[in-house]
Amino acid sequence: MQPPKNITYHKIGHTLELTWAEDNFVLPAELLRVYSPSAEVRGHSPDQRKLQTGKKNVGIRQIEPVGNYAIRIVFDDGHDSGIFAWEFLHDLGTQMDKYWQDYITELKAANASRLPSIPVGQWTPSRPAT
Repeated sequence: MQPPKNITYHKIGHTLELTWAEDNFVLPAELLRVYSPSAEVRGHSPDQRKLQTGKKNVGIRQIEPVGNYAIRIVFDDGHDSGIFAWEFLHDLGTQMDKYWQDYITELKAANASRLPSIPVGQWTPSRPAT
């Protein structure tokens, strides 16, 4: 598959826009992160796949070319080991609704959330000044 003609990261919206000759997709960074093609996320077989939680606000820090076939995305949560081939990105774009619904369904089944959790001891409620 040919590389996209244009790749644009929209920092405010946390979306990656990919433009091919006949297709244009705007993929949320969250979707890219939770479906990262890395062994850390996918494991080495389908039954080893690890559900990613708390990624609603994840952003992209850097995008690096990998030959003529892919990009490596560095996310602001530190994840940087996924190599996103053009075919995979195109598939995410064409079937984004299905992937998104599968993700939401998996979160519900695991009683998990898209929202990041607050580590214990890192937050205290504000108290009125006396």
